[in-house]
Amino acid sequence: MKNRILYFLCLIILNVAFGEAFSQDIVLPAPNTTGGKPLMQALNERQSIRTFTKDDLTIQQLSDLLWAGWGINRPADKKRTAPSSRNIQEIDVYVTVSTGLYLYDAETNNLKQVHNKDIRALTGTQDFVAEAPVNLVYVADLSKMGKKEGDEIKDSDLLSSWANTAFIAQNVYLYCASENLGSVVRGLVPKAKLAPEMGLRTNQVIILAQTVGIPAK
Repeated sequence: MKNRILYFLCLIILNVAFGEAFSQDIVLPAPNTTGGKPLMQALNERQSIRTFTKDDLTIQQLSDLLWAGWGINRPADKKRTAPSSRNIQEIDVYVTVSTGLYLYDAETNNLKQVHNKDIRALTGTQDFVAEAPVNLVYVADLSKMGKKEGDEIKDSDLLSSWANTAFIAQNVYLYCASENLGSVVRGLVPKAKLAPEMGLRTNQVIILAQTVGIPAK
């Protein structure tokens, strides 16, 4: 009897240990919201880059990048750095890196791990996406707009989400220009393959992806 109890206790401990090892959220440092290049210089230097080194971004760069794209800049109202039609804020930013898939939580400034699989290669059709350090996937959560799972989703339902995603992507572009990073927005995303790997519901729609990294010289 004692051996059986000890056996089950060991199983519980192992499950907890493995759960922690394979489900790790990332607490981001506070974003640096000052400095950088002047706006007009960043606009002048903004461009699409498709060749990257394999070097990872620093955790500070990742925090600043996500805040610039879709962070909260007015905490009292929980309003963001990019516009959102009727302030619905239906766009979620997923982050794919070598350690797994994460969901950006702007309110807590955390990356919440969805799983620990490296699915960067599934975020696009170009070869570079598999090795670039960061691929952002913009997803419209249409439950915030009244769509239930199984409901038909028409192009007209996504008009605001397309525009809102474009605002976020441009913020990311400008941050990258300001910090000498490279970025490119990509519309060719294998959504039918990617959505299941991300665990998305039928009322969550992938809009675009965006690659970020250090430009290869």
